[in-house]
Amino acid sequence: MGEKDSKKWVLMATARSPTNIAVIKYWGKRDETLILPVNGSISVTLDPSHLSATTTVAVSPSFDRDRMWLNGKEILLSGGRFQSCLREIRRRAEDVEDEERGICIKREDWEGLHVHIASFNNFPTAAGLASSAAGFACLVFALAKLMNVKEETTELSSIARQGSGSACRSLYGGFVKWAMGNKEDGSDSIAVQLANETHWEDLVILIAVVCSRQKETSSTTGMRESVETSSLLQYRSQVVVPRRLIQMEEAIQKRDFPSFAKLTCADSNQFHAVCLDTSPPIFYMNDTSHRHVQLCFLVYCICLFIRLLDYRNFQDRWNQFEGTPQVTYTYDAGPNAVLIAPNRKVAHLLLQRMLFYFPPPSEKELDSYVLGDTSILQEAGLHSKKDIEALLPPAEAKTNAPPQKYTGDINYFICTRPGSGPVLLSGDDQALLNAETGLPKLSADRP
Repeated sequence: MGEKDSKKWVLMATARSPTNIAVIKYWGKRDETLILPVNGSISVTLDPSHLSATTTVAVSPSFDRDRMWLNGKEILLSGGRFQSCLREIRRRAEDVEDEERGICIKREDWEGLHVHIASFNNFPTAAGLASSAAGFACLVFALAKLMNVKEETTELSSIARQGSGSACRSLYGGFVKWAMGNKEDGSDSIAVQLANETHWEDLVILIAVVCSRQKETSSTTGMRESVETSSLLQYRSQVVVPRRLIQMEEAIQKRDFPSFAKLTCADSNQFHAVCLDTSPPIFYMNDTSHRHVQLCFLVYCICLFIRLLDYRNFQDRWNQFEGTPQVTYTYDAGPNAVLIAPNRKVAHLLLQRMLFYFPPPSEKELDSYVLGDTSILQEAGLHSKKDIEALLPPAEAKTNAPPQKYTGDINYFICTRPGSGPVLLSGDDQALLNAETGLPKLSADRP
């Protein structure tokens, strides 16, 4: 590396990557180390302006070890998944030259240089909203840009997969399929884009965040236990999912919402059925539910699970009332509901219904209760909490007993849509690391 060894230069790259929500679920690995799934999956990439990870990676001869900070806190990089991604990217690194700053890094130099990584999620981490998918996709994408990696996105997706399985899908925008592959080395277990974000841009996605705390049963642990104990998982992966993947691809290509909705709901239901078929059963509930479980054990646990997902049942009632699916729901490994409407007109009705049944607590203002694409509030005629209080019972509620409201059961909503894949951000003002020291910026200096 010559003369540059004596310089305290720092070379950085900053990227932003979206999260994704699976409509045909990935659950279970046939290889834990390479993270090879027992079945394929399909997801929708969400708008990164609403749900994304931003990651800055930096390299300098002054760094004495690899270091990482997540949401402002330093974490250990001893985990195999981070090391796998770093190793694979370093192995593919090419020469990098910055003539203006007098920096020249040869491909053989990368093995001897350490990196600093800072990542920030603009949505809850480890709460069932695929934060690890956005994080590892962003890490791999940013490292690839920093180290001048030439591989195509499909190749990068196989690297991101080794960090977090669903991260491979976040390297594309729009609708993405993760092909499970058959090779033992995992080289054919990659993500491919089925359609970009403009293909079905009418879709509106509403996320009801029930709990933003870290889930107590990690996806990694849950998958392992399901693979070992659930006979339903074996049938699902071998018989049900292969058929659903074909049907879902066709529904997406044709923008066939009724088929899309039925498949999405059915696959979400079966995924959680697999969790219940696991020994011991897995309940992806919030902390309050778990505290009640400790007191009341199984019977009360099931009651709370049904209570927690009551707004899913409400959506079933609405679909039945309307005759054809007006909205679809899906739940990942957490209690948060992801509701998808075919267009903004239906989304207005959906938001009105959701806010009728789940109004904000008295101390919470509407602009902090519905985040993301907040313009939908005005379009739906909801300018303040008074407008919510004035909402009449929805038509389907009039056919039953007086509707019960669940004030405070939802922390907040995020309104979003299908979005684009990772992008490189320019300028030091976008970076999470200081351009001179390579250390995290003070919170006041962060973008």
